[in-house]
Amino acid sequence: MMAASLLRRDKRSTAAHLKADLQRADNSSGLRQLRELLDTVLDPERGSDPDPEGLDWCKWLLAGGDAFDEFCRTVRSYDNATLCGLVWTANFVAYRCRTCGISPCMSLCAECFNNSDHTGHDFNMFRSQAGGACDCGDGNVMKESGFCSRHRLKTGENVPSVPWDLLLMSEMVLPRFIITIIQYLRDGYTEPESAADRDLQKVLQQLEPHISFLEELTKMGGAMRTVLTKILTNQQTFKDLSMGQEENVFAKRNYEKYLSALKSSGLVSVEEKGAGGAGAGTATDTSAGALSLLGATAAASLEDSSKEEDQDGLQGVGQRKRVKLSSSTKDPSIMDTLKHKCFLEELLFWTIKYEFPQKMVTFLLNMLPDQDYKITFTKTFVQHYAFIMKTLMKSHESDTMSNRIVHISVQLFSNEELARHVTEECHLLDIMVTVLLYMMESCLIKSELQDEENNRHVVVNCGEALLKNNTYWPLVSDFINILSHQSVAKRFLEDRSLLLLWMSFVSYFQGMNLNKRELNEHVEFESQTYYAAFAAELEACAQPMWGLLTHCKVKETQDYTKTVVRYCLETLQMWFDAIGFLDEPALNQLTFHLPLHRYYAMFLSKGVKCQGLDLDSLLPDQEMLMKIMVHPLQIQASLSEIHSNMWVRNGLQIKGQAMTYVQSHFCNSMIDPDIYLLQVCASRLDPDYFISSVFERFKVVDLLTMASQHQNAVLDSEQERPMLEGALTFLVILSSLRIHLGMSDDEILRAEMVSQLCMNDRTHSSLLDLIPENPNPKSGVVPGSCSFEEMLSAVADFKAPVFEPGGSMQQGMYTPKAEVWEKEFDPIMVILRTVYRRDVQSAMDRYTAFLKQSGVNTGNPWPPYKERTPLHPCYRGLVRLLHCKTLHIVIFTLLYKIWMDHQNMSEHVLCMVLYLIELGLDNQVQDDKVEEEPCIEEHCHDSWFPGTSLLSNLHHVINFVRVRVPETAPEVERKRERERERETPPSTSSESATFGQNLREAQVFSLVAERRRKFQEIINRSNHEASQAVRPKSSSSRWLPPGSPPQLVTEILEIRESMLSLLVKLHQKLSAKQNSLSLSWLAEVDPAHHAHGDGLTAIERILAKAAARSRHSKRCLQEICGKVCPPVPPKKNSPGDKKSMDKEERRQRARERQQKLLAEFASRQKSFMETAMDVESPETDAVMDVGSAEPLDSEVLYDCVICGQSGPSTEDRPTGLVVLLQASSVLGHRCRSDTPKRLPTTDEERIYPEDTCGATHDVRLSLMQRYFKDSSCLQSVSVGWDGGVYVQTCGHTLHIDCHKSYMESLRNDQVLQGFSVDKGEFTCPLCRQFANSVLPCRPGRGIETGAWHTPSNKSLSTLVKEVEDLQEQLGIFPAESNLSKEMESVIKDIKNTTQKKYMDYGKNPGSPDNDFLFMYSVARTNLELELVHRGGDLCSGGASAAAKRSCLNQLFHVLAMHMRLYSIDSAYNPWTRLTQTTHSREPEFCDDERPEVPMLFRDVPSLLIIFILTMPQPLRKEHFTCVVKVLYSLQFTQALAALSIRFSREERLAWSNTGAAKKNMPNSDKSWESLLGHVISELTKAKDVYDTNSEEAFVLSSSVWSPQSIEFTLQQLCLPFLRLSCLLQHHLYGDSLPGCLVDEEFSLLTACLSLTSSVQSSGSMSSAACLDWNFNAFDLINQWCSEVVALSSTPSQQSVSLLVQDPQWAAPRLLHLPDNYNTIFQFYHRKSCTSCGKTPKDPALCLVCGAFVCLKGHCCKQQGVCECVLHSQHCGAATGIFLLVNASVIIIIRGHRFCLWGSVYLDAHGEEDRDLRRGKPLYLCEERYRVLEQQWVSHTFDHINKRWGPHYNGL
Repeated sequence: MMAASLLRRDKRSTAAHLKADLQRADNSSGLRQLRELLDTVLDPERGSDPDPEGLDWCKWLLAGGDAFDEFCRTVRSYDNATLCGLVWTANFVAYRCRTCGISPCMSLCAECFNNSDHTGHDFNMFRSQAGGACDCGDGNVMKESGFCSRHRLKTGENVPSVPWDLLLMSEMVLPRFIITIIQYLRDGYTEPESAADRDLQKVLQQLEPHISFLEELTKMGGAMRTVLTKILTNQQTFKDLSMGQEENVFAKRNYEKYLSALKSSGLVSVEEKGAGGAGAGTATDTSAGALSLLGATAAASLEDSSKEEDQDGLQGVGQRKRVKLSSSTKDPSIMDTLKHKCFLEELLFWTIKYEFPQKMVTFLLNMLPDQDYKITFTKTFVQHYAFIMKTLMKSHESDTMSNRIVHISVQLFSNEELARHVTEECHLLDIMVTVLLYMMESCLIKSELQDEENNRHVVVNCGEALLKNNTYWPLVSDFINILSHQSVAKRFLEDRSLLLLWMSFVSYFQGMNLNKRELNEHVEFESQTYYAAFAAELEACAQPMWGLLTHCKVKETQDYTKTVVRYCLETLQMWFDAIGFLDEPALNQLTFHLPLHRYYAMFLSKGVKCQGLDLDSLLPDQEMLMKIMVHPLQIQASLSEIHSNMWVRNGLQIKGQAMTYVQSHFCNSMIDPDIYLLQVCASRLDPDYFISSVFERFKVVDLLTMASQHQNAVLDSEQERPMLEGALTFLVILSSLRIHLGMSDDEILRAEMVSQLCMNDRTHSSLLDLIPENPNPKSGVVPGSCSFEEMLSAVADFKAPVFEPGGSMQQGMYTPKAEVWEKEFDPIMVILRTVYRRDVQSAMDRYTAFLKQSGVNTGNPWPPYKERTPLHPCYRGLVRLLHCKTLHIVIFTLLYKIWMDHQNMSEHVLCMVLYLIELGLDNQVQDDKVEEEPCIEEHCHDSWFPGTSLLSNLHHVINFVRVRVPETAPEVERKRERERERETPPSTSSESATFGQNLREAQVFSLVAERRRKFQEIINRSNHEASQAVRPKSSSSRWLPPGSPPQLVTEILEIRESMLSLLVKLHQKLSAKQNSLSLSWLAEVDPAHHAHGDGLTAIERILAKAAARSRHSKRCLQEICGKVCPPVPPKKNSPGDKKSMDKEERRQRARERQQKLLAEFASRQKSFMETAMDVESPETDAVMDVGSAEPLDSEVLYDCVICGQSGPSTEDRPTGLVVLLQASSVLGHRCRSDTPKRLPTTDEERIYPEDTCGATHDVRLSLMQRYFKDSSCLQSVSVGWDGGVYVQTCGHTLHIDCHKSYMESLRNDQVLQGFSVDKGEFTCPLCRQFANSVLPCRPGRGIETGAWHTPSNKSLSTLVKEVEDLQEQLGIFPAESNLSKEMESVIKDIKNTTQKKYMDYGKNPGSPDNDFLFMYSVARTNLELELVHRGGDLCSGGASAAAKRSCLNQLFHVLAMHMRLYSIDSAYNPWTRLTQTTHSREPEFCDDERPEVPMLFRDVPSLLIIFILTMPQPLRKEHFTCVVKVLYSLQFTQALAALSIRFSREERLAWSNTGAAKKNMPNSDKSWESLLGHVISELTKAKDVYDTNSEEAFVLSSSVWSPQSIEFTLQQLCLPFLRLSCLLQHHLYGDSLPGCLVDEEFSLLTACLSLTSSVQSSGSMSSAACLDWNFNAFDLINQWCSEVVALSSTPSQQSVSLLVQDPQWAAPRLLHLPDNYNTIFQFYHRKSCTSCGKTPKDPALCLVCGAFVCLKGHCCKQQGVCECVLHSQHCGAATGIFLLVNASVIIIIRGHRFCLWGSVYLDAHGEEDRDLRRGKPLYLCEERYRVLEQQWVSHTFDHINKRWGPHYNGL
């Protein structure tokens, strides 16, 4: 056994040895050895698991003695590929550039995209859904100009040729490797039926390393791919290896498994073939009906199928229906089982069987850059196409599988060259159409349209999974893809049998998803199948149709259009026969799906518009046109019925269908072709027949009577008006819409754009979405193409994005230009395009607003009339609609009814009637042609009007009309009256009908009867009658309403009006003036003036046009205006009138009352809004300026916003302020520099957090704690920079007991609130601002007034003594009262607001010192934050509104009460050390006792707050001033010390000498020179103070210090203390803060604090002059310095660095973000998570500190809390601001809630792109970012953002 010996040697030498053997001329021994070795290593029998060892051997063998990596590098150097071909899977981010793409599917990987120049191109970034491959370098798919720098060079030329021995081993080893994979796949596969627990995933997992290895090989470049292609396509190798050798039992069994798997791969299973050999046998197998290609005629075979059906006994509505088509098969190979000739084919076969595992797909695609492979693979793919479809239909994971299929097919079929090749060689089109047909066959059911019993048509069942889940999508998508290639589409259009097949496919969708109107009860279950139906028609029928239409654009392609049109008509005729359609549609049935009609319509339109075909040559006979018209018309009428609530019992889904039908993605494949088809029918059929059909379909024939009452058999009276409006609107649309009748593409685009913009301002993207683009991507108007942008700028103005004060963010919007409103607003187009009826109203409101603004017309304008573009000559016949007697009778009747106030008339009806008249006047029929109307026409109506021209009929007077009315009608009563009185009727008596009566009544002239008779061509007998009206059919056959109505009698009405006279009367009626039209009016009229206005203007415009166009009309008008009728006397005839009158009056009064109430309510609301502040913006003034306007000594009164009572706050019933407590780290994030830190976008950049305010303070405290006594440390600094508690209020107060009951009611309220009541959260009952606590107001006066304010003349030393005594007073424990309880509970709330770690700074947690520190730090935090909100200084003065809504006063009292429980031990009281020298306590250190913190190290503002809060409240102002003065001297000394450290040694010497010299001068204690000299000389005694850092310091301050710069620095160092003292004084004593210039701030503050007497500019001001020493200055300074000097001999010497004071902190800022979002996205979206190393699914960035965190990532969870929430607690004390990298939006986390804030990145059109769906380039919007920052700094997220939800720690 050679193999055994080989196995024992190491792999590397074996490989080298074998390679040497094989290179010899006689390599037989080498071959034998290799074969044996591989037999052993790659033996599939060795076990169920593939062996990793075998894989390892292969790697070594391929490399032939080298290391594998080395080998890879060598092979790569011979890569000659010119394509990128990078394959990616779902969710990969890629780019598509429409400017560079030839195929719409073109895509580029990020690397190629960034390496090429696409500036100014129309590109977008997208997340791949199905996966894809990079097309860079492929000239068939994209232009070469778009290639990246790497693939632009034809790399192939300069690559050396591959040495033959390099890949020798690969050629030998890989075939064996591949067959091993195949054998595993064969072995592992089980049929779904046989094994319940089949686990294909397991097999795939085991093979994972092997397939990955193949994938790795493909990435080695062109040389290796060539070898692989050779192996995969070599038929001989396959033959040799596939079956296995004779003796190998395993291989034999394995091969048999494979054969059995192949058996079921054909479309026709083998058994069926046997059964049906003779011809079409009956289908035995219900899971797959056999399908053969269409034979002689589909009609005949459909006949058969129904007979067969009966024999099969499968009859029944709900059952599946199998359809057999006759069996003359064109290409049996589609049906047969597969046969494989090479590895590639079998690999693909198993890929399909295993439902397209991702790795296999990637491997097969990675090979595509090899041309030979590409062609072979495409053919193989086509050969397996039917099998793919079978597998897809059975698959449970059809979604994933669909994506993978398309991933492959889009790479193959986007290439026209290749697609053409496969179409010619492999019958691709036949295969695709057959496979689609077969697929749909599996879910056909019997259609119930029209004749339910005998219907022979079959349709797809939309409830089937196949349609519901869009399983057909991959196949249809491939089909559309190949039809986009001209050469392929032409083959399709030339192939008659294919077209026939396709038509039968389309007919499966004709009439699907039939709706039946529910008349009795509401449907129990609303089916949602309509989604599936609309999607199927759009994708499977409409898109292929648009694809074909793009190739029918020029004259040369006329024949294609003719053929398609012919087949459409044939198929339609078959369809009419199959559903048993004669001439009437079935009642109450509606289907929105007529793809055959729409194919016919669109090819007609294209033929006439682009190919110069004559319309008549494409049209069928009149009878067929009448049939074709029925169903589209039925849809239009049903739309109206649905909007009139006649289908309400069918549930909401029917409205959904009506909306989808007109929705922008569907309208141009659905409603537009339907309306166009109706226009074609109208232009060719007899107009009277057409008009009467319309009114009959809309069920309003009965309404069109002159009588005041009628009966309507089909409509309830409340449905009559909307249906009549619907019918008239439809006629207007029909006669005025020009989309397919002669408008150019640009005009259409413009009209669409204008109609969308008129409804609402639109963002760019929603506009793109709403404009129906031709669905086929290769058509002319691509969204985003230049024509779109140009058109947009022509019709609209851009409104930049603004941020509204309410916190809602506006996007960039486009709004129509003024001239568009003026000239182009087209209400008809708007009505056609609106999905919701309210949009029409919205457009009208906007139009009205525009007119108001431009001062044209105030009133209530009517929709403007718009002139139409001329009709294409082919469609001239459409105008005859407007000039037919039937329409004129309807118009006349309606004008009369409106004038007579009959019921169910409306302004809209009049508006549409006038529109029709005007359209008729503007579109005259050419008179030169002879009237072709049949004579019947004359008989029929000649009694109404003499001719058909509207212009001449306008002035034709009609005298009498015979009507049928019920006996009780006013007409009959009037006749009786007349008979009684024997007198002629007064001319006015006819105006008698009122709204009150709603008895039913018969029609005037029966349109129905008429068109019936016309059909039968029976001459109408009624022309012999004297009556003016055609007698209706007898009403007895009709359904009669219960409580049978009175008998009908015939009456004759005297009318004596013409249309013109009715118009004049209507004008009077509308204007409520007699003779509103004087004779002179006609003379000066000019129609152009009347473009905009109300009904009056419309009537005037029509009359003017009529007068201008016909002299006769003008004469008639003059007559009418001359003898205007006298006023109509009020009528008293019928009691009904009276009742209705009362009703009207009552209604009127009720309306007035309501108006009054509303007005009163509005004014109340307004006054409330004026008193209450506007919650939305935190800047406005508050209601309650605490007590400022009160008289001096009265108590403050508070209003409780719950019970409304006003009163003082008492111990027993305290009042509280509504407050929101929140922890904040805003202060801690301040930095020293003004420029914000940058967000890192490269690996080199970093953010250093050490220099922030919070970090600096932490370092300072821990340094102190290392050397000094803990209790003393905890009084020397403030904490709360990070995690401090900020208190804010809305300014409203409430009784605390009221608040408790309010919280109870909230707790019991089941409504879902955005806040958590259990955590004490609520909204202010008055202004709804978010809050979570109540801060008790203490009883008594508000701000200390009167005696407390009077300045005293006591000397400073007296005051110092008094202050000391005050501090000695022990904290008196307050008596237990409600107030004290509440104060305790607030303190508890405050502590609970922040986390434990922000409160425990002491060595021993829980000590009172800790508590003490935390308490006074809360005060400090609030003061500091107010300073920040005022801009960091007090220059702006008291104008800041924050003060008015400030609760600091109340907060201080609560804190003070709590802090007085801790008295300061007098021995340690810092006050004594500030005001006198203490000699007694010389520092003698015991070992354990650490020293106290020296005074010079202490934080002065902290001392101030401690003093104020621990002294008894209220504190006299003189004592406050005294404390400030004493502390100022300490602050000043600290400033001197800090300054002296900055000097160089020489400067120190010089200044100390100067100081010594001035020491003896008077007032030397108020001159900084002497004091500075003193400090220097004292501190020099300590050895470390000046040595440690003198060298660096010297370098830092290379500038020489002048007296001015020293003075300036001292002032800067003292300012923070002065600002805080001033604010504190402002809050405690209500002193105002005057504003000032920046350079006066110092002197202003010192004056406010009574440190100086006058304000000077700070330049001339001396900071030392403010000093007021109550004790010898030099002694005190000595003492303070000696504390520091004493340290130098102890281990704590390092602490001297604490002398350096904190610099000024800049305002808090968020990070500086890059301008272009792509910079962030590219760097972070693939960045790996720090804890698990994987790329997070939702990466996020903290905008405060730049941390990279995983949103919702489980890898970073700690104790069930996800990383964003954790980070928000750690970084912002529970406030986090995160940018979601993959979505470009910002989320805010506040405590336990979160909200989506919006995006600060907008595209070029000012829009957000949430989730990066559009992928357009985004740029930083500075305004928005500023708003975000401002909300963060001012802590107003809770108030401004409204949509909060709990995050349950899951973010």
